[in-house]
Amino acid sequence: MSENWNAGDPAVLALPSGRLVRGRGLREPLPTGPEPEFGVYLLGRTPPPVGWESRWLRWPDFRLPADREAARALLEEVWNRAADERVEVACGGGMGRTGTALACLAVLDGVPAADAVAFVRRGYHPRAVETPWQRRYVRNFARR
Repeated sequence: MSENWNAGDPAVLALPSGRLVRGRGLREPLPTGPEPEFGVYLLGRTPPPVGWESRWLRWPDFRLPADREAARALLEEVWNRAADERVEVACGGGMGRTGTALACLAVLDGVPAADAVAFVRRGYHPRAVETPWQRRYVRNFARR
């Protein structure tokens, strides 16, 4: 097992299972501390290169993933890898798309879909999941 994030670090969400996932905005500098081992970047265009394994999910700002099946598969991979790797999820600002993805990870981790947005707002950022359709996406995520 690698050195993981610290649950008290800024932007690190602790899921009920103990998995830790860092969310961040790519417009901000890379946080100090260990680098991710795996990153998922939720952007409308190809992300800049990073020095660790990463995947890009086409997800335009203030919208939903372009390919919802691919999004689900990738979020399941993030959830699985977060058990023993440093994983980060990021978009431009770190709130809407990132918050939505983190809420979906919370659902995968057993948080009821109706409570997942509030869970992420308490544990990650109070403005996470910015739009009504992002909130609806999280509520419906458990049904797929």
